Amino acid sequence: MRKVHIDIPAQSLTTFDNDNVVKVYSVSTALNGAGQSNGSGCTPTGSHYIRAKIGTNSPLGSVFIGRRPTGEVYSDALAEQFPARDWILSRILWLSGLTPGYNRLSNSAGSVDTMARYIYIHGTPDTEPMGVAKSHGCIRMRNTDVVELFDWVPKSCPVFIE
Repeated sequence: MRKVHIDIPAQSLTTFDNDNVVKVYSVSTALNGAGQSNGSGCTPTGSHYIRAKIGTNSPLGSVFIGRRPTGEVYSDALAEQFPARDWILSRILWLSGLTPGYNRLSNSAGSVDTMARYIYIHGTPDTEPMGVAKSHGCIRMRNTDVVELFDWVPKSCPVFIE
């Protein structure tokens, strides 16, 4: 069985097949650290699964807004035109939590739902550092890496974030 493990302190994503390590990638998780709450800008922890795979056959560097391709491909000129954009590129692996009240649905403090928070594993500009927590909650990867991961993982693949 294929599965994914994301280690926030190590800023790494490891793929497993039947408990054997397949590959380790450097990633970038949330600048605000780990956390479950909506609006926190944190990366959620715990057991998740890949709810949706978005971007099949899109060109490397394709730009997505609201999970839809814009028809643009990331470039320095596009970055200069939209300097405040949080770039979601190449592929999207949309995560859903598995633990009600922790990373799925709500708890007494409000929404903690990973899917409703639009937490993804996605590509980012190659100028962004990996191994450094800088995202707004998502797990950022190099574009070539996220395409490789996208092609390797099945929909509903387990993802554990710690």
